[in-house]
Amino acid sequence: MAATACGSSGGSSGETGSDGADQVKVGVIPIVDVAPIYLGKDKGFFANRNIEVSMEAGQGGAAIVPGVVSGQFQFGFSNMTSLLIAQTKNVPIKTVSAGVASTGEQGKDFGAVMVKADSPIKTAADLAGKKVSVNTLKNIGDTTVRESVRKAGGDPKNITFVEIPFANMPAALQEGQVDASWVVEPALSAVKAAGGRLVASNYVDAAPDLTVAAYFTSAKLAGEDADLVKRFTEAINESLTYADAHPDEVRAVLGSYTKIDEKTRGELILPKWPVEINQASVETLAELGRQDGIFEGATPDVAKVLP
Repeated sequence: MAATACGSSGGSSGETGSDGADQVKVGVIPIVDVAPIYLGKDKGFFANRNIEVSMEAGQGGAAIVPGVVSGQFQFGFSNMTSLLIAQTKNVPIKTVSAGVASTGEQGKDFGAVMVKADSPIKTAADLAGKKVSVNTLKNIGDTTVRESVRKAGGDPKNITFVEIPFANMPAALQEGQVDASWVVEPALSAVKAAGGRLVASNYVDAAPDLTVAAYFTSAKLAGEDADLVKRFTEAINESLTYADAHPDEVRAVLGSYTKIDEKTRGELILPKWPVEINQASVETLAELGRQDGIFEGATPDVAKVLP
């Protein structure tokens, strides 16, 4: 398809296809959290707004943020702590919509701290002094796990966090490489299937109805093509609302971009997909991160990150 550069944004904006639709590339992590954007594309929510959306997998928010700033992606998906870290480093980004949220239910969230069935660890307080796996050091995983420990009356200062990809965590826990693992779906279901036991719902402990992640764009694109950002936000909001109301279709679309088998897709705990970003919960994440030294002495300006 012939495509020409659109506008004078020097490549930060998308391109326009021969049919006149804005071609938009979104940097995503191929996990359960981003199911709504795949569902929304299938349902035509983006096409209805003259957007031809495509998704490109990044290794994580750390890779997606520079991709958005450079114009490789017009939009990206990242957890809130990564976006707050970027803000403290004056990276020019802005959230445009909510991304995914905790279910807010103890023991029934899509992320949890798990141990082996025969572990002596009974509560989050027992994690003190232990080795716990997270997918990224100094990010949303370790700061929310520390909050679970604090709320259970333990001291989180001497926990050793070990960086392990989510997909490798069930085996790492089983083999005793770590004493506990912070996992999200579908790794959470895999640990449960192996007999694992839940000791904390760290997202729930961190803040009520925690906004875990959001979609964002560069400040450059937000300033130069507000209409595209507005249409993308409307489309993703419709996608979030649809996904939240149609869990069976979410489980089905997961088969199109992940390797999660059908049985697991049917059993895993789905997150929530509210349209609104819970600002209070983001401020709590910012405070927890500051307390835990994640921002290297800086204090994030939450208002500069949120829409």
